[in-house]
Amino acid sequence: MADIQAEPKLLLPQLKPFYDFVTPLAWPVVRVACGWNLAVHGWGKVSRGPSAFAKPFADMGFEPAMMWVWGALAIEFVGGVALILGLFTRFWAAAAAIEMAMITYLYWNNGFAWLARGYEYVLLWGFVCLAIALRGGGPYSLDRKLGTEL
Repeated sequence: MADIQAEPKLLLPQLKPFYDFVTPLAWPVVRVACGWNLAVHGWGKVSRGPSAFAKPFADMGFEPAMMWVWGALAIEFVGGVALILGLFTRFWAAAAAIEMAMITYLYWNNGFAWLARGYEYVLLWGFVCLAIALRGGGPYSLDRKLGTEL
């Protein structure tokens, strides 16, 4: 196990009660932000209909395209909602991290900048998903409430 060092001394010690209160909220904020981002992307596939994405997926070499579209829809929409709730958190975060790794690979030749269709955005979210998969849902999650996680 890694050595755990003491927290640094606070410059303003009177803020300690505030930090003690809000520190446990940091992980749910990360998890909800990531889940929200995924769910919004997935909602685009739900609202336009999965068949609207068959040709773009096929053009990228994903065959059978509809299987891949449904997989992306599930990871993004269902997985995003699950991350928000902290339900089966490690599974959905790992699935999303794998999806982001695949997209990073696809955009690699475009360079880093997301505005040039590069991999910047998906690489960032992929690492956030990986961190969530490693950590789990945390204290404010349905996983914790159920007492079980993957």
